[in-house]
Amino acid sequence: MKTQTVALWTAGAVAALGLGYIVYFDYQRRSDPNFRKKLKQARKKAAKNAKQKQEVGQAEKIKLIESVILETAKETFPTSPEEREKYFMAQVSAGETLTGKGEEYYNEAVLPFYKALKVYPAPMELMMIYQKTIPDPVFQIILNILSIE
Repeated sequence: MKTQTVALWTAGAVAALGLGYIVYFDYQRRSDPNFRKKLKQARKKAAKNAKQKQEVGQAEKIKLIESVILETAKETFPTSPEEREKYFMAQVSAGETLTGKGEEYYNEAVLPFYKALKVYPAPMELMMIYQKTIPDPVFQIILNILSIE
């Protein structure tokens, strides 16, 4: 026999054994009475964890919105146009720097963007610009703050 023929027969035997292994253990898994219970428990646990994570996320978002509103209420904003422009540019720059660092800094970036919005002469125009330029989670939080205020 040629080595090529022996190699083909060997590969065929290994493939057949692998397929048999897969079929056998799949049958064992499916016929196990506890398998469906374990699968159902795993699904329930995953759904419970997802719901709990969502509730925690909502609570954190509410705390963030409250802290931003309180922080801006304490702030005294500049009155002269030059000071307002300078303040606006500083706040937008701080917000862009934070969003540029990644998603973990998005919550911190909300405050500077919101402060910049408060001093901007045409807030609705700025919201249109924010919608196109800042990440959507930050924009949505700013929208929520505006709707509350």
